[in-house]
Amino acid sequence: MKAIFISYNQALTERIINVLDSNNVRGFTKWELTEGRGTVDGEPHYGSHAWPSMNSSMLTVVEDEKTEKIMNDLRKLDEAAKMQGLRAFVWNIEQVS
Repeated sequence: MKAIFISYNQALTERIINVLDSNNVRGFTKWELTEGRGTVDGEPHYGSHAWPSMNSSMLTVVEDEKTEKIMNDLRKLDEAAKMQGLRAFVWNIEQVS
């Protein structure tokens, strides 16, 4: 099993859920308000007067064989909406109960 952590501009929420749906991933946990800024050139998302946009974050645990397709779909989404901002990370899951 793999965990995929996704941090993204809130404007992408519906598209992120569509990626999960199209890959037959039902379960996820979502944090509505998360702050951050891009590693290289992304604008800050602080929910402040100066930087009003906000991020959301999502965590889903999927079967190993689904990981590559989901990550490719997320890369395509990021490339199509580069200014919005999206980062995804994969971790190994050792146990699930």
